Amino acid sequence: MTDLSTTYLGLNLKNPLVASASPLSKKLDRARKLEEAGASAIVMYSLFEEQIIHESLELDHFLTRGSDSFAEALSYLPDGGMYGVGPEKYLNQVAGLKKALSIPVVGSLNGVSKGGWTRYAKQIQDAGADALELNLYYIPTDPEVTAQELENAQVELVAEVKSAISIPLAVKISPFVTALPNFARRIVEAGANGLVLFNRFYQPDFDLDELEIVHSLDLSTSAELRLPLRWISILYGKVNADFALTSGVHDAKDVLKAMMSGAKVAMMASNLLENGEQIIPTMLNEIGWWMESHEYESIKQMQGSMSQKSVKEPAAFERANYMKVLNSFKDMA
Repeated sequence: MTDLSTTYLGLNLKNPLVASASPLSKKLDRARKLEEAGASAIVMYSLFEEQIIHESLELDHFLTRGSDSFAEALSYLPDGGMYGVGPEKYLNQVAGLKKALSIPVVGSLNGVSKGGWTRYAKQIQDAGADALELNLYYIPTDPEVTAQELENAQVELVAEVKSAISIPLAVKISPFVTALPNFARRIVEAGANGLVLFNRFYQPDFDLDELEIVHSLDLSTSAELRLPLRWISILYGKVNADFALTSGVHDAKDVLKAMMSGAKVAMMASNLLENGEQIIPTMLNEIGWWMESHEYESIKQMQGSMSQKSVKEPAAFERANYMKVLNSFKDMA
């Protein structure tokens, strides 16, 4: 019997397929369907730092009505829309999911600065979350801010959040870091038990008729798997953390590749949003079939088998591969 079980953040999971942070976790009935379909865990949609700040500013605004002290700040922070729920409602939803589901529930915080808002990490834990995912989403725009200053601030934030909780902490990071292995190691040394690779940065577009900035959500494709696949393969065995691969997980082969790179779990959102939870049992069956046909007895057996430290050609993950790919186009000409 093929064993699909894995462990992530100290949690025993029946398989490596995890529903990543998305609006799907906002409704209890959808979360139940994800569990019934076979998802081994669910990551809550994020509670954003801006939402907490906005709520505090709004309260203070009404308490000091007439002074317009925070009018600019209130107008600057965007309407959260689907994600615009206050902290208390979010905490209630964490508690509701935990009560209704038997699979682990991972809370999610999205922010970049230290401050009073980080106390919600403890409150998410107290609401029943089995672990916490801290999403470091920041776009640097100030030329005066150095990479070292920004990285230091993020490492300090991880340490502050970790000091507030006793449950496992995973940190979702950006690929846009000059020395990613060093940054990853610093994040782990600050207290992270796991690393989630990678955060998807949503890019703005231009409306040429209205001359306005257009915000749209483009779902991922399997092609996006290559970036986290490469970096988990490089980091595996060098950074002592559990790796979760997210972005580009769409079929059974994507999950298998994630495991071989060294990931403990493969997180999926876009495919679930597009096709629904009914794709999960199909993917799990295909994973089991592939493993049997290739004589793998367990998921744990294959984890890290294609990482940089395990393959015959480690340079394939580095600069040498660039020249090889370019030569392949030359051969086709």
